[in-house]
Amino acid sequence: MPLIPMRPLLDFAAAKNFGVCALNVNNMEQIQAIMEAARATSSPVIIQASRGARKYTNDAFLEHLMKAAVELYPEIPVVMHQDHGNSPETCISAIRRGFTSVMMDGSLEDDGKTPSSYEYNVAVTRYVVDIAHSVGVSVEGELGVLGSLERMSGDKEDGHGAEGKLTLKELLTDPDQAVDFVQRTGVDALAVAIGTSHGAYKFSKKPTGDVLVIERIIEIHKRIPNCHIVMHGSSSVPKNLIDIINQYGGKIPETYGVPVEEIQRGIQAGVRKINVDTDNRLAMTGAIRKVLTENPAEFDLREYMKAARAAMQKVCEERMRQFGQAGHAKEVPFVTLDQMAKDYIAGKFGEAAKPRSALKIGNPK
Repeated sequence: MPLIPMRPLLDFAAAKNFGVCALNVNNMEQIQAIMEAARATSSPVIIQASRGARKYTNDAFLEHLMKAAVELYPEIPVVMHQDHGNSPETCISAIRRGFTSVMMDGSLEDDGKTPSSYEYNVAVTRYVVDIAHSVGVSVEGELGVLGSLERMSGDKEDGHGAEGKLTLKELLTDPDQAVDFVQRTGVDALAVAIGTSHGAYKFSKKPTGDVLVIERIIEIHKRIPNCHIVMHGSSSVPKNLIDIINQYGGKIPETYGVPVEEIQRGIQAGVRKINVDTDNRLAMTGAIRKVLTENPAEFDLREYMKAARAAMQKVCEERMRQFGQAGHAKEVPFVTLDQMAKDYIAGKFGEAAKPRSALKIGNPK
């Protein structure tokens, strides 16, 4: 099955009331781990790459790795998503490289660190929606700034994230503003700020409702039931993965992630896309450390990367089952980008989602 846009997958997930983990990749082994997990659980998948990942892997390599994935796993519906696009240019370059979904994160200026004004966010997101929807590509927006309610500050990972102290208004998405944002931008999915953050160091103790505000998702979903809610920074940071790293020479202090049961509450409240990256990094790091510590003479990259790949696959399988997407791969409708473009233009997803301009796809810049 060729790559599919994200909107039909999330629409199906909403109809069946499950969530889909969106898994970040940087190399071949991570893509292999995700696809093997998808096959083992019969799950549709969202594979996403940040700007940093695209630079590290190189767009040409990444594009061909994804082509190989859909060729080798024809039974798995796959969305290729641009994570945290900092500007329209980033999103357009992703579309030209074959991404079927893009995130325009206008919550920050295009420097990736300065909180933006609301009107700036609306303007750049609307611009990307017009271009992306004209060719059938789905769009995720973000309202509110990702960061910690414990520290009242943003986080920075992979060159992206607010710096310095933030206000409560910035760190929690306003439900009324979410309604206006979706009406004015026409996004297919909306990432909301509820106290989650990137990386392993999310909470200093098991999070409560004061620092992880799941109730805000419920409020927002009631007001925009036809726009899919996204949870960013939603790795659970399992203690057993931290323990393996530290057992074999690592030095990661005690830390807490987003409990799976809280994510499941979010799914019941309308969350359809859940971003998971750190858990997979931890799993791979621990596996590599274990192999090299137990076999200090080992220098065959294949040996420790096989272990890393298997460790990541295990985490992906767990999340696919926990979020409810397991068993649905064969049921997801196949929709081409051409058909999606026609549906957007025809107003199938509402007047706001209709593109007002078109992108002429050409060679990458």
